[in-house]
Amino acid sequence: MFKQISFDEVHIKDSFWMSHINTNQKVTLNLCLEKCEETGRIENFVSVATGNGDFQGIYYNDSDVYKVLEGVAYSLMVSSDPTLEARADDIINKIAAAQQEDGYLMCYFIMGMEERWTDMERHEMYCAGHLMEAAVAYYQATGKDILLNVAKRFADHMDNIFGPGKRHWVPGHQEIELALVKLYRATGEERYLKLAHFLLEERGHGHGKGRIWGGENYDPYFAERAAYCQDDKPVSKQERVSGHAVRAMYMYTGMADVAAEMGSEDYYDALNKLWNNIVLQNMYITGGVGASKSNEGFTAEDYYLPNETAYCETCASAGIVFWNDRLNKLWGKGVYVDVLERAMYNSALAGVSLAGDKFFYENPLASDGTHNRKEWYDCSCCPTQIARFIPSIGEYIYRLSNDGLVVNLYVESDVVIDYHGESLHASQYSNYPWEGDVKIKLKKVPKALKCIALRVPGWCKSFSCLVNEEPAEFQYEDGYMHITSDWKNGDLINFTMDMPVEKMRADNRVLANEGLVALQRGPLVYCAETIDNSDLSTMSISDAAVISTYFDTDLLGGVVVLNVYNPSGESYKMIPYYTWDNRDAGAMKVWLPERKDMETLYFA
Repeated sequence: MFKQISFDEVHIKDSFWMSHINTNQKVTLNLCLEKCEETGRIENFVSVATGNGDFQGIYYNDSDVYKVLEGVAYSLMVSSDPTLEARADDIINKIAAAQQEDGYLMCYFIMGMEERWTDMERHEMYCAGHLMEAAVAYYQATGKDILLNVAKRFADHMDNIFGPGKRHWVPGHQEIELALVKLYRATGEERYLKLAHFLLEERGHGHGKGRIWGGENYDPYFAERAAYCQDDKPVSKQERVSGHAVRAMYMYTGMADVAAEMGSEDYYDALNKLWNNIVLQNMYITGGVGASKSNEGFTAEDYYLPNETAYCETCASAGIVFWNDRLNKLWGKGVYVDVLERAMYNSALAGVSLAGDKFFYENPLASDGTHNRKEWYDCSCCPTQIARFIPSIGEYIYRLSNDGLVVNLYVESDVVIDYHGESLHASQYSNYPWEGDVKIKLKKVPKALKCIALRVPGWCKSFSCLVNEEPAEFQYEDGYMHITSDWKNGDLINFTMDMPVEKMRADNRVLANEGLVALQRGPLVYCAETIDNSDLSTMSISDAAVISTYFDTDLLGGVVVLNVYNPSGESYKMIPYYTWDNRDAGAMKVWLPERKDMETLYFA
């Protein structure tokens, strides 16, 4: 099991990610706050506190305010911004003023739109969970506990009502489960962990009631609707993914969190089976999950991965990062970071424009040019999700093992932590994802440090490693190169990963990609747009194609471009998937027909 290193102990200097983090702080977070004001999301809290005004928007709109505040907290950990912090403080005061005497807090219900705690699909615990995540993050970032106290009071309110010997409850949209574990870890209050476990254990026993289950009285024949929110089986018995993708990712994350704290062996088995089913049979090459628009999630058919109609909600892309991060901490295997990295650099990052002011809700792998980012959505979960996700990436870079430091992601940064009572300070230098050369310099080495473990990404087929200019001696296990040494201040590790362009082919059971090929370089999946290639309908990639790369500083914020040259004379230009739809609107494709020319060339 790996130990978490909080991203407030990690200082990111990486040119790739700092560009996105700075844009998020200066543009995306402020835009989201402005939209929350314009649409009445913040005003709802004022109306509750004063008793004046009507509810505005959709019943779960409180959650968007909380997610933006969480993003503000993470952003403040990276870079101080007194103006943004003051703005957040003002909103937090409004939220605190709206909380009821018994601890309850959800504007829609307080303003009398419906009776509280009657419909499990009405997102009461979903909103509460996002409040808790924001509260913990803001406390960690600023030391201010107003929102944390609000979250604790709401958690106490729920704990007084629900639990063994109290009321049954199945949250329609999962989120509360993982959030309660975060609150438990921040406060040490064990009741919150027990409530998270109780809510997970409620599923699959016929306790679900509300419109999503088909009415007030649970009907076992509504199995499809129960599966939509993963309530068709007890969580420990679930082996195949089903239903709404975001709900599933959040639930599996909560299961992993609870299992880490309580040692739930039955959860371990279920999580392993679910991971295999999702990653091997239901995940896109971009790391996106959830192929179907009709349920914003998974279908009953494995390997059903259409490209143009792929849903791949941005929230689910972030969710699979959360889940695989937890699995990596549980089991210490690099394969989980492979999935995390794939989603982070491709489907999740595509969710926001390079300018930070437009968003994707859906992330298809092909488009006729009519699918474009929007400034906002009535259901704005994806804009606010990406606003909190981007500044949190420092959380995934490093881990601690029993005997040393683990480097999971190659992001230029400093990490300074207490390690067995002494300071450990390491610096990472890289130009990832464009280049595969990484340097790790140990600036302060505690006596207890024995091992540095470097993840060898699943995409990496060839690498070399030097320690102080000498070939490194290492052991390879579970996706990591473990280098054991008597480390000293100033030691330098040079890790070089070959980064050729790879032609990727889907499993032959993915009928949508039969005869097609996709291009990947390092962690980045590439695509073709009409702005570079005119008519994509005639575009194909020869199995004998020559592919060259170059870095274009003036294109899309600076990217490595692929030039594809077919033997017959056609040439094409391809860009990283996350950058598509940032210029003129046009068609896009990830998967392209593969033309067989190799045999002809061989016998010519």
